[in-house]
Amino acid sequence: MQKVIIIGPAHPLRGGLATFNQRLAKEFMDQGFDCSIVSFSLQYPSLLFPGTSQFTDEAPPAGIQIRSIINSVNPLSWLLTGNKLSKEKPDIIVVRFWIPFMGPALGTILRRVKNNGYTKIICIADNIKPHEKRFGDIPFTRYFLKAPDGFITMSEKVMADLRLFENTKPAQLVQHPLYDNFGPQISKEEARKKLQLQAFEKIILFFGFIRQYKGLDLLLDAMKDQRIKDHKISLLIAGEFYEDEKRYKEQIKNNKLEEQVILRTQFIPDSEVRDYLCAADCVVQPYRNATQSGVTPLAYHFEKPMIVTNVGGLASLVPHRKSGLVCEPTPKSIADAILQFYGLGEEYFIPHLREEKKKYSWELLVQAIIGLRDRVSS
Repeated sequence: MQKVIIIGPAHPLRGGLATFNQRLAKEFMDQGFDCSIVSFSLQYPSLLFPGTSQFTDEAPPAGIQIRSIINSVNPLSWLLTGNKLSKEKPDIIVVRFWIPFMGPALGTILRRVKNNGYTKIICIADNIKPHEKRFGDIPFTRYFLKAPDGFITMSEKVMADLRLFENTKPAQLVQHPLYDNFGPQISKEEARKKLQLQAFEKIILFFGFIRQYKGLDLLLDAMKDQRIKDHKISLLIAGEFYEDEKRYKEQIKNNKLEEQVILRTQFIPDSEVRDYLCAADCVVQPYRNATQSGVTPLAYHFEKPMIVTNVGGLASLVPHRKSGLVCEPTPKSIADAILQFYGLGEEYFIPHLREEKKKYSWELLVQAIIGLRDRVSS
């Protein structure tokens, strides 16, 4: 049996990366691989973490071995982890790369692994250029990118960014698989009842961590458009603030949106994700810049139309007037798209969503990883 180790966040760490890694591990095991996850004992120092907690209270995923042994700021941990994994000689290591801060730790671990002359390393790159720039981004990224043998990206934007740094190693674009581990769809009525929302209200959803690049302020300015107010459209904001919430709350007050905006600005546990997606009429992603988004496969899974801005890789993931609507990252354009959505109606998009979501498969991702491993082994 071939052995695969995934390096990246996992339980008890919370968030989309952990959810993704655990679902990918399950897919490898379902396909007959011996798969486990090596995660972090310390992911971010508290000084660098913008949320309230890095950990979840939910139960660990059943049947997946998770070892939390990497300390992101302790070089001794990097050497020990790398030596340990090198001795274990997995056939494949799948490593996640999402932020340059992790470059020194992951790059050092992978260099130690490669000393065994056997293990092939495939990187799933969520981002190459970070959304928020920090000191050391470029050297940390370059250091990391020298270690993997091949790359998977999940948007054309990340592929283009990768090729600015690394243009010789094999790389493949694979669509971000659907998050199908949050349970089946439930009716809008049932979801709204669970969340104590009005059954027949027009509700659009902003979902996920709140950061500057995600453009929530643009959406809040769109909501003050008199046409939006006349149509009695409400905005449900579900997700934790990863920056100062004061300015957003002042914006809500200044725009007189207290009656239109529903704030659920705490971390949304996995057990409640389905309720928020199913309660909405559509999902709005008003990003200023983007590579891909974990919210998009969530919306596909629960068959929710999307309104996305024409930045990064978002437009290519949401065909216009099929899976949703594409607009410009301005309040006026976002407001126009919201009104166009309600003019067309949610049901207009459902057949297109069901057809498009067939492209988003965990099986295809595993096949791509194996295919890359074979290419770099030959």
